[in-house]
Amino acid sequence: MILGLVVGMGVLLLVMGLGKRLARAVVPALVDLPGGAWTVGGGLGVVTVLGVIGWLRCASGVSAESRLGRVLSALCTATCCGAAFGPFFLLISGLPGRNCRSATCAYIPGTGSALLAYALSAGLVGWIVNRWTSARAAERATLERERVRRLRKKGKGKSRAQQ
Repeated sequence: MILGLVVGMGVLLLVMGLGKRLARAVVPALVDLPGGAWTVGGGLGVVTVLGVIGWLRCASGVSAESRLGRVLSALCTATCCGAAFGPFFLLISGLPGRNCRSATCAYIPGTGSALLAYALSAGLVGWIVNRWTSARAAERATLERERVRRLRKKGKGKSRAQQ
């Protein structure tokens, strides 16, 4: 068991290190795209919100009875989770390392403004989606209350005394 933990930790550290190295190679190319760091940050913020929406829909869905259905559901949840957290970690890796003084830990120009645009766009789009879904839920609740009221008026619904 201890050997399994040691090997697992080694693989985890290797994957995290390779991910950071890949991100530090990709971030300068992303920041140099037309529109600059602000456009990249805004786009990644929208990707994060879409990933969270997909993640919540996949995770709250009805569990499938077949093994293939469960595997596909888990794969969908993992993909959406990666889309939700991936852009944030991509932008964070462009910031300078705290205790590292080598050139591989240096600040990548444009990462700070991209991170700010990311936070603003993710917050704004997330707030808009939350307001929209809350309004839809309130409308559905109002329609249900109206339907129950009409049934009670006809004498077909539960009476208030029975509740």
